[in-house]
Amino acid sequence: MSILKAFWQDDCPRCPQMKDVVQQLELDGYEVECFDLNTVNGLAEGAYYSVMSTPTLLLVDGEDNELAEWRGIIPTAADVKKKWETN
Repeated sequence: MSILKAFWQDDCPRCPQMKDVVQQLELDGYEVECFDLNTVNGLAEGAYYSVMSTPTLLLVDGEDNELAEWRGIIPTAADVKKKWETN
């Protein structure tokens, strides 16, 4: 089972647009976990996945293997769905 992990920071100018994409995916029934890198939990999760820029979206499988990544860029919901369906 795949999960989309979304990482952002409050001062990131592109993160609100990424949050819109994430919200659309959630409304469409996709499982998403969101992490604010300004929190301890978000920072720990970001360190685990070597998140160095925001926004970052990672598609991972049930064993935390990365299946697709968007680091510092914002994909469309359709792009994420396409990767999700091919993995």
